[in-house]
Formats: sequence, structure tokens, C-alpha cells
Amino acid sequence: MESHILIISLLSFVLSFIFALGGVGSAVVLIPALSWIGVPFNLARPTGLFVNCVSMLGATWSNFREKKLDVKLGLPIITSSIVMAPVGAWAGHFLPTQTLLIIFICFLFFSGSMMIFFKGSKYANQYREDRPVAGPLGVGVLAGFVSGLLGVGGGGIISPLMVVQGFNPKKVAMVTAFSVPFSSFSAFVTYAALGSVSVKILVFAGLAAWTGGYLGTRVMQKKMKPQSVKRLLGGVLILIGLKFLWSMA
Repeated sequence: MESHILIISLLSFVLSFIFALGGVGSAVVLIPALSWIGVPFNLARPTGLFVNCVSMLGATWSNFREKKLDVKLGLPIITSSIVMAPVGAWAGHFLPTQTLLIIFICFLFFSGSMMIFFKGSKYANQYREDRPVAGPLGVGVLAGFVSGLLGVGGGGIISPLMVVQGFNPKKVAMVTAFSVPFSSFSAFVTYAALGSVSVKILVFAGLAAWTGGYLGTRVMQKKMKPQSVKRLLGGVLILIGLKFLWSMA
């Protein structure tokens, strides 16, 4: 068990750092990674949610200190995702594992494809600066439900759908990092109430994730282009989806 804790902590740090570069939570990769080292899927999901929560809090704290976070743009996403995340978690607790894995694979392909192929050419030279309610509210509804259902935090939905609506990808990365902890924590509380958590894993993984998320965002702010990172992460997600398909064949 001690070796598992060390591996989980290392995975939490590394993946939180890498995915913070693109402004999304690492649970989408952490969950299959935990499954591959022997952590049960029903325990990997709430662990992924908790890691998402603390790693993106680290990222958000970095953005807040730099005064680059658009809080008003993220509020509709946060509000609707908080409501829908427990609904998704409740549904995920009762669905068969095989069904959840199929849904998870579809999510990996969708999120990865959007990160790689969507360029937002319509807004290539001028991004939106307004703060609408309806569009982000709908994004939050979908992201919150998927976050709870699969334990992925919803960043892989928030980020591409906000870019589709014409917002600057760098601003979207920060808004996503701001929104993910709320939906993740809301769903995590539901899993905790259902008894699917390990406190020891959460403590060590959480500390590692906070550090990784904070450092990853600092690097992204100063040295990297989020769009380039998103394409790299998108390729990783598709490869993981293919591996899942292979293992189910």
C-alpha cells in the first residue's frame, strides 16, 4: 500500500503539472493511470475529482495573484456545474462499470479531438470580450454532469466549448481552472457520502496535485502557448482512449 501511495502522489504531481499547462484538470488521465496500477475504478473516480479540485485551486491561486482571472465569465459555469455534478455522481454510482468505461472512452475521443483540431478560425484575429450568461451556463450544465458521472472534473468540456464560443484560449484556460474545482468538489462530496473514498490516498495525492497545478500554471503564464499545449494533451487523450478500446476488445 505504501508503494501505491508513493506512485499515486507522483502521478498526481506530474499529471497536475502537465495538464495545468493547458488549463484543464488531470483526472481524465489520472483515472486510467490509477486503474492500470490496480486502484478500483469506483475509487479512482473520486480520487480524480479530489486531485482536480486541489490542482486547479493551485492553478487558480496563481492566476489570481497575477490578476489575470476573469471571475465574471466563470460564474455562470460554476453555478450550473455545482448543481449538476452531484446528479452525475449519483447516476455514476449506480451505472455498470462497463457502461461507464464506454462513456469515458467517448469522452476521451471527444475532448482530445476538440483540443487538437478545433482552431476557432472565426475569431482568429479578434476574441470576444463580453461576459454572456446563457452560453457559459449551458457549458456548466454539461460539464457538471459529466464531471460527476465520470470523475473527470469537466475541464475537457469547458475548455473546447468556450473556445467554440469565441473566447481567447488563454483566458479560457484560466476560467476553466477556476471552474473545475467547484464541480469537482461538488461531485466529490457526493461520492464521499456514498462511501467511495480513501482518506490516506486523498491527503498525499492532494498535496502533490496542489504543487503540480500551481507550478504548471506559473510555467504556462510565462513561457508557453496554451493552444500548443492543448494539442499535445489532446493527442495523449486519444492515445489513452485507444488503449482502453484495445483492453476491452
